[in-house]
Amino acid sequence: QVQLVESGGGLVQAGGSLRLSCAASGRTLRGYAVGWFRQAPGKEREVVAAISTSGIITSYADSVKGRFTISRDHAKNTVYLQINSLKPEDAAVYYCAARTSGITAVASQYDYWGQGTQVTVSS
Repeated sequence: QVQLVESGGGLVQAGGSLRLSCAASGRTLRGYAVGWFRQAPGKEREVVAAISTSGIITSYADSVKGRFTISRDHAKNTVYLQINSLKPEDAAVYYCAARTSGITAVASQYDYWGQGTQVTVSS
């Protein structure tokens, strides 16, 4: 069983940056692909980025390419999401999720989820 805890959210001005963290406990994240998702009020949960077990393969939603960077630190058992050039439409609850197979954009294919961290963007 993997427990995931997100942190790093907050209130940021448009154009600013945040680094979200997804820390795992209970088991090493080394064997898991990890995805970052977000959900804004009244909207579907959407994938924003995903990273393979090795960290070599990454994938991004078109809406965040060039602004978001996903990375992982096996030693710290943590996956990060660096968010730059924040836009008001980036405001949402951000979740990380893990699965033992390859990366996917499909939320239902992830086995473990964190509780989420709120990102609020002021314009």
